[in-house]
Amino acid sequence: MPVSVSLHELMEFTEWERDRWQAWFTARGEHALQTSFGAHGDGRFATVGDVVRHVFAAEKRYVERLSGRPLTEQAAVPIAFAALFQFGRQSRKELREFVVAFPAGQWDTPAEHTILTHTLRLTPRKIIVHVLLHEIRHWAQIATVLRLGGEKVEMHDFLFSPVMGGDPRAGGRA
Repeated sequence: MPVSVSLHELMEFTEWERDRWQAWFTARGEHALQTSFGAHGDGRFATVGDVVRHVFAAEKRYVERLSGRPLTEQAAVPIAFAALFQFGRQSRKELREFVVAFPAGQWDTPAEHTILTHTLRLTPRKIIVHVLLHEIRHWAQIATVLRLGGEKVEMHDFLFSPVMGGDPRAGGRA
């Protein structure tokens, strides 16, 4: 029996994640965004805040690509939690509007897109799924970096979210 996950469910999960992270950063103050992201190969992200900005900017830029609009320069967004999460709310609003308005018959129509130095033929459906999985992966990296640095980070696993029903509190756990 086929099982499917909708874009709306993935958006709901990442919005739940964003809300939890915004509360976490708000409780700890701006310095938490300045936590080193550690040694890594390409050096694009020095701090946790750099990665948060990258998550939201990637979402915004992919919607802009698919809409034929100029790409937003992520460096223009300051690494301060109020500005970052406002940027994230705006990027998500634009993603939701794009998904609702996009013609149903065109989701699987490939087109060429240049991403960094690669030119790929991608469908809009694949790009939007990538945007959401990209975000999920980066939040997991952020949680790992913070935990390795000694920070207490709550459970962010999908099972603990309200998406798709269930009650993670059942049985007195979580």
